Amino acid sequence: MQQLLEQIRNCRECEKHLTLGVNPIIAASTKSKIIIIGQAPGRIVHNTNIPWNDKSGDNLRNWLGIDKTIFYNPDIIALIPMGFCYPGTGKNGDLAPRKECAPLWHNKLFSHMHEVGLVLLVGQYAQDYYLGDAAKDTLTETVYHFKEYLPKYFPLPHPSPRNNIWQAKNEWFPTEVLPTLKASVSFILK
Repeated sequence: MQQLLEQIRNCRECEKHLTLGVNPIIAASTKSKIIIIGQAPGRIVHNTNIPWNDKSGDNLRNWLGIDKTIFYNPDIIALIPMGFCYPGTGKNGDLAPRKECAPLWHNKLFSHMHEVGLVLLVGQYAQDYYLGDAAKDTLTETVYHFKEYLPKYFPLPHPSPRNNIWQAKNEWFPTEVLPTLKASVSFILK
């Protein structure tokens, strides 16, 4: 696994497309119990080399009911984005994750991880890739029907503060989804 993580951290597959250069961000272990598949590192994460080191990460840890000690222990939580490097900024925020990463690296990573009890699919990109035709027409519908994907997958919206409006419109999310998420995480960590 360590050799594979080094290969990923040295990857230059899409270097010509990255305005701030390559800097693959990943944390995983053969002992990881939960995999969090997000979109791609943001600018802060790119600059600090710490995954989910921003307000989105704070929100996500709150949703999971865990602290940074647990979150950043790769023997417990694997942090694997769809795109490993910061993709840059477009006119409406960060660009989409690079499409090369997931097909190139995800299966290789997962082949070393045999203790995983849950995979969180955070955001539309991860849900589309992993749920395929089983995903609903919208992210909202997919998250609302999260129980259909358990016990393997748990679809979530992106925890960005930009999605606070989404959360306000979907009052069922904190009352129906988050308690089940916290209970699932707590069960796996016991």
